Amino acid sequence: MNHQEFWNDNELAQKVLQENKGLKETIEEYNQLKESLEEIDVLIEIGLEESDDSIEKEIEKSISNLEKEIDMVRIKTLLSGDYDKNNAILSINAGTGGLDAQDWAQMLLRMYIRWAEAKGYKVKTLDLLSDPEAGIKSATLHIEGLNAYGYLKSEKGVHRIVRISPFDPSGKRHTSFASIDVIPELDDSINIDINPADLKIDTYRASGAGGQHVNTTDSAVRITHIPTGVVVQCQNERSQHKNKDTAMKMLMAKLIELKELEQKEKIEDIQGKYSQITWGSQIRSYVFQPYKLVKDHRTNAEIGNVDSVMDGNLDLFINEYLKMNKSKNS
Repeated sequence: MNHQEFWNDNELAQKVLQENKGLKETIEEYNQLKESLEEIDVLIEIGLEESDDSIEKEIEKSISNLEKEIDMVRIKTLLSGDYDKNNAILSINAGTGGLDAQDWAQMLLRMYIRWAEAKGYKVKTLDLLSDPEAGIKSATLHIEGLNAYGYLKSEKGVHRIVRISPFDPSGKRHTSFASIDVIPELDDSINIDINPADLKIDTYRASGAGGQHVNTTDSAVRITHIPTGVVVQCQNERSQHKNKDTAMKMLMAKLIELKELEQKEKIEDIQGKYSQITWGSQIRSYVFQPYKLVKDHRTNAEIGNVDSVMDGNLDLFINEYLKMNKSKNS
């Protein structure tokens, strides 16, 4: 980083800075754990020397806090996949449920943005398709930060909500669905051969907030990989060229994922979109009525504080998924 030519390649420099930040955080975490353990040792010695029972509660509290810190570091060691350290591209699609499903998709969009911001990650909207009546039909986020993909890969699947519908005058309970897809952002060192003849590239006018921000050119890009049916799109970069570059990176990530899934003989999961975002396929349920509960159907992890989860408190579900995956693969 001290080399005089370091900043000549700004993109490479940013990657090095991010890697350096991650290494520093790892060292700092280790030193903090070591310091906490030494403080507990000192407290125990004082308690034994002075026969002071009042120190016991302080020791127990310190040990409990240390165990939580160690558990969080242990979770990070489970992120050993080829792309776990990469940035993530997260897509949300409304499923069965009409306006309720679109509203649910928007609630999930807010939830993931809140989670990412709490982690200190940068969030950028790559694509957003709103509905004039309510909610969103789809959205794609770029989430930048160390291990973003490693954590968010646990969220891929169908998410179900059960609540009294705000769109039903009779006040009946409704069930709606939305799907989450997550792929890693690939750097320029990763490339796969794609036949240009296999691509259908469409351009269209990007939607905007109105006024001076309305895009008057066809800068948004949608790419369809004809052999697999994988569709990716991007509209929020500054130009059609940048939108195309971002969409191509998304497509390559999807095709690499497809290849890996083929090797694992999971052909039913290779499509770019979930074909059945509906009953029986959910990975997690969010129940608002008649009781409050969020339950992950893969790990059986659950929490009664639905509002906390919707504010981005997803670590319980993410951590339990990573632990489960480690057990399967060990």
